Amino acid sequence: TMTGSSFHSNEVLKAVVAEFDAGELITNREMLSNRVHSELTSRAEQFGLILDDISITHLTFAREFSAAVELKQVAQQDAEKARFLVEKAEHVKTASIISAEGDTEVAELLAKAFAQAGEGLVELRRIETAEDVAGNLAASRNVVYLPQGQQTLLALPQ
Repeated sequence: TMTGSSFHSNEVLKAVVAEFDAGELITNREMLSNRVHSELTSRAEQFGLILDDISITHLTFAREFSAAVELKQVAQQDAEKARFLVEKAEHVKTASIISAEGDTEVAELLAKAFAQAGEGLVELRRIETAEDVAGNLAASRNVVYLPQGQQTLLALPQ
């Protein structure tokens, strides 16, 4: 601490600290340090002194206050998490509604097609499914084709 009739570092420190609320003193320590440095440097120049650097090394609060600040930060994080979960649920709900509307539209189109084409559409779907099954079986190495009426792989005399 320097002494002089108008230069009191404690006064400067108290004045700058008073500009911050207690939470900011904890979370914005660098800003506090910069402000104190700026104010002290300015005041020291009036006395022809050059202030090279300052360090705020010990800044304490009551244990209850520190715990309250920490609880507030945890509560804010919990609120953000809850907000995210609500938004996510709303997106899932919207997606489910869109999907259900799409399913309804498909069902209506199929019902209309059945009404117009009758059994012909069902037969077409049956043929398409049989083609898909035949294609999958043809691609498999474990499938052997037997002519109709033949029960074994080798044609043995009967």
